[in-house]
Amino acid sequence: MSLSAILSEAYNFFRNHLAQLAMLTIPLLLIQVGIQLWLGVEMSKVDLENPQFGAPHMVAMMLLLLTFSVLIAALTLFLELRSQGHSPSAGMVLKASLPFVPPLLLAGVFSGLAILAPVMLFAAFGPVWLVGLVISFYLFARLAYVNFMVVVERLTPLEAIKGSFSFSGPIVLKTIALLMLYLPLSVVGNLLSGAAAMGGLPLQMLSDTFMSFIGLFVNVALFRLYMVSKKPSVE
Repeated sequence: MSLSAILSEAYNFFRNHLAQLAMLTIPLLLIQVGIQLWLGVEMSKVDLENPQFGAPHMVAMMLLLLTFSVLIAALTLFLELRSQGHSPSAGMVLKASLPFVPPLLLAGVFSGLAILAPVMLFAAFGPVWLVGLVISFYLFARLAYVNFMVVVERLTPLEAIKGSFSFSGPIVLKTIALLMLYLPLSVVGNLLSGAAAMGGLPLQMLSDTFMSFIGLFVNVALFRLYMVSKKPSVE
């Protein structure tokens, strides 16, 4: 299937299920954005010559990872159930997604470390960090299906990482093209966030939550690409 067809079908799905997606994800996005904004304020206060991070910051980071894992688990399960013709409620999806949170959390940590390793390693060599950035983005594309492997394929974290890397090989260019959608969304999001910040924290929180919700379209498009690229024998 062509990339334009993937985007068209993803757009139609996102539009037709807008209310359900909002009910399922916006409460979690509000929590996630709230934590991110608080951490941002705290980081702005840090003394760069003597940075200190306390227990509240560590707890906030853990809550952020946990909330993100619940969000991804719920969204992926919703996409899977809708692809099978089911019409689950937001509460039902959220409850059913909780068992997937621990493996998703572990898979996210492992794949995140693998993605960040090249850019961090090459950063020690000055301008060569750009090479590391390219490698990291390529790994990001190869590991973009880890979440689907955990939730849809019911694989363990390490199996999901291996499965995503193997699965994404033939469709890596299409995957990269979809992931590149994050760039314009990020630019627009930063502009809106900066403008909303002048209106106060609540307005900035609503603006960031809105853009995070729009960003879920990329996940929907990736899931569609994943579904059409699966081998018929894979359940």
